[in-house]
Amino acid sequence: MKKNIQEMEKQFLQYVKKMMAYKEAISLMYWDLRTGAPKKGIDQRSEVIGMLSQDVFHMSTSEQMAAYIAELSAKSVQEQVSPVTRYTLAECQKEYERNKKIPADEYKQYVILQSKAESVWEEAKAKSDFSLFEPYLKQLVDFTKRFVTYWGTNGHPYNTLLDLYEPGVTVDLLDDVFSKLRNHIVPLVQQINESRHKPETNFLFQSFPKEKQRAFSLVLLKELGYDFDAGRLDETVHPFAITLNEGDVRITTKYDENDFRTAVFGTIHECGHALYEQNISKEWAGTPLYDGTSMGIHESQSLFYENFIARHYSFWKRYYSLLQQYAPHFVDVSLDDFYRAINESKPSLIRIEADELTYPLHIIIRYEMEKALFDDAIEVRDLPHIWNEKYEAYLGVRPKRDAEGILQDVHWAGGSFGYFPSYALGYMYAAQFKYAMEKELTNVDQLIENGEFGRIREWLTNHIHQYGKTKKPLEILYEVTGEGLNPTYLIRYLEDKYKHIYRL
Repeated sequence: MKKNIQEMEKQFLQYVKKMMAYKEAISLMYWDLRTGAPKKGIDQRSEVIGMLSQDVFHMSTSEQMAAYIAELSAKSVQEQVSPVTRYTLAECQKEYERNKKIPADEYKQYVILQSKAESVWEEAKAKSDFSLFEPYLKQLVDFTKRFVTYWGTNGHPYNTLLDLYEPGVTVDLLDDVFSKLRNHIVPLVQQINESRHKPETNFLFQSFPKEKQRAFSLVLLKELGYDFDAGRLDETVHPFAITLNEGDVRITTKYDENDFRTAVFGTIHECGHALYEQNISKEWAGTPLYDGTSMGIHESQSLFYENFIARHYSFWKRYYSLLQQYAPHFVDVSLDDFYRAINESKPSLIRIEADELTYPLHIIIRYEMEKALFDDAIEVRDLPHIWNEKYEAYLGVRPKRDAEGILQDVHWAGGSFGYFPSYALGYMYAAQFKYAMEKELTNVDQLIENGEFGRIREWLTNHIHQYGKTKKPLEILYEVTGEGLNPTYLIRYLEDKYKHIYRL
């Protein structure tokens, strides 16, 4: 009997490995689509991605997968198989139960629609015309609503979508923590608007050639510990990180020659994602466990590096002179003035360009719209108007063009509904992790100033990265910090930092 179980375990892992091989090929094609594939090849590439995705879908819901789950999930058998098999089986069972409820042909149509929608979104954004994208978005929403009915709801329909990205998080939890964030951020934003001690920022917007920005970014990536033998940096419209396998974790960025912050901080943000995946235990390689446990925990790592390290005064004490070599126009700007400028807080239209303080408000707007969309309280055609109204109400700014409003994010084009809250969750997670790190490591600020990022990365790997998907997000949060989700740490961080910068 034991020999039969070992043989089935071996066959199961080989079956999963084949599925992961398909996914690697799909990811490579997806990366190519987003980094410069010829426009005329997009439709055919989308068809190929759809066909391969359908094959993976069939494998995940096949009778063979059902047999593996039935045989290997028995309690007596679980005690005989390896931890890799146990965790992989649990992940496959969750995917099986979710995918089995979706008709295979419908799933294929959905994947093809996703691929085409992203290309249409790029065109619509370039032309600032939501009407081009609207029919695709409506189809994506309709597909997703059907999927939710297949999967079933737990309270609010949006909870089903949240579970795809952040298991354990619900609308009730988000309503609570988001209201606390909003109630503290909005008054602070008002105080800052009234402050007479605003930083000078004009020097940030001088010409900084793309080639030099890239060269500077590459140096910072190496300093932070990004492994270029297992990754690369490319250019795209909307930056992202993507893992093809344990030895190939790629990042992308977007350059703005008149505002270097877009590329430098965006690259460091994606570096945080990549460092997470480059440091997952190789024990989980070749399985779906070699992935971040949730989008929120993933975002906590990117925001930790972007905000808690790269926007820290100690970071620029070390790297400001290097920046001046690549951008001589900063030579006459003091470090203090530079630091205050890059941390300016000012209501803005673009989420990825938002400052640390107002950023959560961008997420709360998207969360409220998605929740209403899947509660059938609003329609897709209403989105641009609602978006503009909320931006004016929450941030005091109003988009004049679709490109700077409803079309600014790629997420909906990929069908990623329920994803946006992960950004704000990640921000709160990161603040809690930072507090826990500071209790264990002596003088984190000094480590940053000394460029000793290896110790910081090791702490994050030991507590978070190495586990991949073998632990749930709130489980990791509790084990690392000793408590559940608590927005107090982020609120305290933002208040301390911005009261100091604006001398409130």
